[in-house]
Amino acid sequence: MAEGEKEKQRKQGGFKTMPFILANEVCDRFATTGFNANMITYLTQQMHMPLVEASNTLTNFGGTASLTPIIGALIADSFAGRFWTIAAGSIFYQLGMISLTLSVVIPSLHPSQCISHETCQKASGWQLFILYASLLFTAIGSGGIRPCVVPFGADQFGLNGTQPTAQKGWNFFNLYFFSMGLAVLLALTVVVYVQDNVGWGWGFGIPTIAMFFSVIAFIVGYPLYVKMKPGGSPLTRLTQVVVAAFKKKNVVPPDDWNMLYQDKELDADISVEGRLHHTNQLEFFDRAAIVTEGDILPSGYPNPWRLSTVHRVEELKSIIRMLPIWAVGILLITSLSHNHTFAIQQAHIMDRHMSRHFQIPAATLSIFTVLGMLISLAIYDRFFVPLARRFTKRPSGITYFQRMGIGLCIAMLSNVSAALVERRRRNAMNLHGVSISVFWLVPQYAIHGLAETFMSVGHMEFCYDQSPESMRSTATALFWLAASIGNYLGTALVTIVHNYTKNSGDWLQDDLNKAKLDNYYWLVTALQVLNLGYYILCANYYTMKPLEVLDDDKDMKGSKIVGTKQEVELGSAKNGGNLV
Repeated sequence: MAEGEKEKQRKQGGFKTMPFILANEVCDRFATTGFNANMITYLTQQMHMPLVEASNTLTNFGGTASLTPIIGALIADSFAGRFWTIAAGSIFYQLGMISLTLSVVIPSLHPSQCISHETCQKASGWQLFILYASLLFTAIGSGGIRPCVVPFGADQFGLNGTQPTAQKGWNFFNLYFFSMGLAVLLALTVVVYVQDNVGWGWGFGIPTIAMFFSVIAFIVGYPLYVKMKPGGSPLTRLTQVVVAAFKKKNVVPPDDWNMLYQDKELDADISVEGRLHHTNQLEFFDRAAIVTEGDILPSGYPNPWRLSTVHRVEELKSIIRMLPIWAVGILLITSLSHNHTFAIQQAHIMDRHMSRHFQIPAATLSIFTVLGMLISLAIYDRFFVPLARRFTKRPSGITYFQRMGIGLCIAMLSNVSAALVERRRRNAMNLHGVSISVFWLVPQYAIHGLAETFMSVGHMEFCYDQSPESMRSTATALFWLAASIGNYLGTALVTIVHNYTKNSGDWLQDDLNKAKLDNYYWLVTALQVLNLGYYILCANYYTMKPLEVLDDDKDMKGSKIVGTKQEVELGSAKNGGNLV
């Protein structure tokens, strides 16, 4: 590498890029939270939607916004790169926010005020079209931003599975979630207050302005960024491995895996950190790397639809091995989605007075989730990790498998608290005509924030660390895909429960004093118990990905097999997820 190129690389990346990258994500999260935190109130009180329809609208939107990152990640990893994908996504998000803000400001784009409950005018087809189109644009924008910000930020530090300074990785992920928490906290206090007390025009306008500045901040930092070269479509490579393996399903594999096809030059662009080492799992796909007649083209290169390298086969295996543990995050999102819908409606009919003349906005209760996460993140990073390190001798204190397991246990307590409080609230109102304090809801929100510190951060670490290096945007998008499926599953669960119970004491109805919302919370808690058992089983049988890393002379004679960050800490490539 030329000296000038090395000097240019030394000037790029590092902590100096964080103000620009995190400014973009902080403003994005501020805007997103400002829009979504009180959206259930906007849909029910301004768009005059029934509670169940409004709840399903939000969970469907949340699901779509978490599904589009898969498409954005494939675009980033295939040809566009992470920088341009984030930039394009930010612009789409901005357009959606402008459209939604205009729909609030222009009278013809939303229903008129209710004269009484019986004469509320429902939103017209045109008004709903504007609403859904605005939400769709923001969902498309999320598809460009969400899967790329974390790996793009990690690229600035050169985080990979072979660095001796692996501890930086844990600090970066904690920093990312801590910054997001601050943005959410600001949105839940300032924006929600403006929406409830000033008006929806300014309430949506402030996040829109913030998003505009986030786009500017991100683009200004362009010269400072490390921009990784896209490695080609990962989906195409994975498909080629599957096709090649099935074409050779009757071929007998060799006893020695060293006989399988490898090509260091062919894999150079997708194995900068080192090639993936062969593993003895999912051995059917090894057939894709068996050389047979006709596999090599006249040019000397392999036909990718007939022959794949060991590295490419192991990329597919890595993704498949990740899926069972990745899926655990789905039910977690489902089980906590009610904090953005039903819990806010509960808060509306509770005593929200902090003084004689001031009531806390219902949606602002989410700040206790954020505060719980911020405080616990600080304690985790500064006190828990050093203490755990003394006993485990691991730089990160505990593995991300253990971190996720702890988070799943804590999340169950949030729903237990929700069920107990709802029963107390309903009995107080129905038996005594008393509205209990809204602060009875604080424990479930705070416990949710503590669970996020363990489960969500650990889940993100897992997706980043265990994914092939050329698929990190795609793998990070799996984190958001879990959220997408979780939101859709939340919609399905609400619909099933509503339809099943509506003829025998409807658990979910507009009048929460007649509903049995606590039964719904207990149902979700039971599902979480099953989810935890499934996770423990998967984590104990998980195999970490091993890397073949070359020494500085880049000579194969100097190569060695090492694990990813977590493997180095565990000292084993097998059963790396053991929780005991």
